[in-house]
Amino acid sequence: MTGANSHGKSGAAILFLLALTGLLGWGVYQKLDRAGDTARPAVRPSIAAPVEVADVEIGTIEQLRTFTGTLDAHSEFVVAPKVSGRLEQLKVDLADAVARGQLVAVLDAAEAEQEVARARAELAVEKANLAEALELLQIAERELKRLEPIHQRGELSASQLDVTRSEVIAKRALADVSRARIARAEAELEGARIRVGYTQVRADWQGGGDRRFVAERFVDPGETVAANAPLLRIVGLDPITAVFFVTERDYASLRIDQHASLSTDAFPGVEFDGRVRRIAPVFSETTRQARVELLVENPDRRLKPGMFVRATISLQRIENAIVVPEPALTRRDDSDGVFLVAEDGRTARWQTVRTGIRHAGRVQIVDPELAGRVVVLGQQLLDDGSELRIVGDPS
Repeated sequence: MTGANSHGKSGAAILFLLALTGLLGWGVYQKLDRAGDTARPAVRPSIAAPVEVADVEIGTIEQLRTFTGTLDAHSEFVVAPKVSGRLEQLKVDLADAVARGQLVAVLDAAEAEQEVARARAELAVEKANLAEALELLQIAERELKRLEPIHQRGELSASQLDVTRSEVIAKRALADVSRARIARAEAELEGARIRVGYTQVRADWQGGGDRRFVAERFVDPGETVAANAPLLRIVGLDPITAVFFVTERDYASLRIDQHASLSTDAFPGVEFDGRVRRIAPVFSETTRQARVELLVENPDRRLKPGMFVRATISLQRIENAIVVPEPALTRRDDSDGVFLVAEDGRTARWQTVRTGIRHAGRVQIVDPELAGRVVVLGQQLLDDGSELRIVGDPS
């Protein structure tokens, strides 16, 4: 047994030595292999991505919005007669200039003049009635004066005197009635004269300028028109009103007296100046838009009501803003950002950003503050830390 144990221990020692020798040899081999790898050149060297860059700018940027709308007359007056009758003359026509208070239409005045003659005759009758009543009153008063001394002498009873007094009172009342009838007849005569005047239809508007233009004619001479029926529509063209509608997104950025630049297809390349005059305080329930009116000076009257216009308004203007070209914006992992050129000029650095106003191919960077250069072409070849080669850069 002792011999067998001795041989077993000896074999185990030999196996242990062999395993140790193998491990030492493997370690030496690994060190030599790594040393050889370091000495060998790389199989796939990195390639710099060609890109184009632009400078980050500090400057002014505006948020401009263009709205479409139509032109309306700033002021409008509908000429209508106050009495009915046959239209004898229409003294103006479409596009004619009209001065304030100018005679524009004449109605047949025969019936109105007949009413004047009748009222004048009624007045003459009432005046004659008054004269008769006054004469009877004087006779009654003289009779009363004659009877009073007789009554005082006792030669006339009180009842007989009272009869005469009653006649005086009646004659005075009759005279008062005649005076009232005269006043009524005079009023009727004046009314008839006014109705004759109403056959002379004038364009007498209130406020605004003293000169306007005929925009529409509704009747022709010879037609019978009713009272208050429209004859002409007269509009003011200077200034003129531009009307457009805005959504909730732009509504809060508008304010009274805000400047606007207008253009129309009728005069390509020509811009007209306007100002925000009115902003509706409510939104339409159907369109969810609010009405906005611009006041546009139109001294040469080139702009006409009904024209289609485009109004460009600066909703916001920021000075000393950080601005980059819009192509510099890149979206990665659901975030907007830009690739900045690192200080070494050979690598790209990814930077997420928060943007603001966008206009004319430029974007405001609200956060963070940027400086240097940004990649505007070739971002798809880059990751954070990628090598780059600026195209056109002599370095």
